[in-house]
Amino acid sequence: MEELYEEAVEVLKTLIRTPSLSGQESATAEIIKNWLEQHSIPVHRSDNNIWAVNADFDESKPTFLLNSHHDTVKPNANYTRDPFEASVEEGKLFGLGSNDAGGCLVSLAATFIYLYGRKNLRYNIVFVASAEEESSGSLGLNSVLSQIPPIEFAIVGEPTLLNLAIAEKGLLVLDGTSKGTSGHAAHRHDDMAIYNAMESIRWFREYEFDKVSDTLGSVKMTVTQIQAGKQHNVVPGICSFVVDVRVTDVYTNEEIVETIQKHLPAHTKVTPRSMRLRSSSIPTNHPIVQAGLRLGRETYGSPTLSDQSVLSCPSLKLGPGDSKRSHMADEFIFLAEIKAGILLYIQTIEAIM
Repeated sequence: MEELYEEAVEVLKTLIRTPSLSGQESATAEIIKNWLEQHSIPVHRSDNNIWAVNADFDESKPTFLLNSHHDTVKPNANYTRDPFEASVEEGKLFGLGSNDAGGCLVSLAATFIYLYGRKNLRYNIVFVASAEEESSGSLGLNSVLSQIPPIEFAIVGEPTLLNLAIAEKGLLVLDGTSKGTSGHAAHRHDDMAIYNAMESIRWFREYEFDKVSDTLGSVKMTVTQIQAGKQHNVVPGICSFVVDVRVTDVYTNEEIVETIQKHLPAHTKVTPRSMRLRSSSIPTNHPIVQAGLRLGRETYGSPTLSDQSVLSCPSLKLGPGDSKRSHMADEFIFLAEIKAGILLYIQTIEAIM
């Protein structure tokens, strides 16, 4: 285990030094593939997704997934150090993607390598290092689900301070359009697109959905973009805006859209960009959750989106690092978190095997 921890840190440094913006992860996919193959593990590659199954794979047994992603967002403009340097200071490994989700990825890969040759397991294991998570792209985890064995449940590696995120909010991005009558700004207008949009935006700000999730709380709607007009003296006929909706496990995406469309005035229409990024959860009595609880971990509901959103099976989000460090300038992860992550993953999985 100590050797695998040291390997994991070195691989993570190499990943940090290799730019892998979402959709441009070809080089990091090769790094992960090479690491697994160095341990004599047959590897499959689909676009920039890397996956493998345990040596003693048995089709008659259920399979669970170990997954994390190797793409990153663009570096924050406020970085004070080279985001691709992979420097270590005072026990911290700095670099873009170190916390989100490189530490989780190499910890899960080390865990898979550790368990790869184990015999007589209760479950099969499939490991997927996925691409395009940060952009919710079409060539990410969702694109390989039809290629890997059917999944009974999953552990998705994201920074959770090694606590158990047993539920995660889904995401709806809505494109809104409010219409009005265009004309000259010098004249009176009673039907103005911008004012109509303001009425609708106020509704998004004030509306509260009836049902509240025990783990995820309330559905959250936030207007994040707005655009209208090109000249100061022309009243525009259209005002467009974007709404970010974080969906809890007590509503489907379809129910949310239906409710919104029912309440908005006739002059405003909304269109979802996608319906596939759904809320996810796992029962607290699931064996993998119970194993984590016995190891002293706590449960909570996560407001942030991950590859869980494309899974239809129960899934647990768990990993080293802190979600609050994700996408921040001078991103880092503690080396001790990686070591603890590998140990916790192994102990948790062995407890159900």
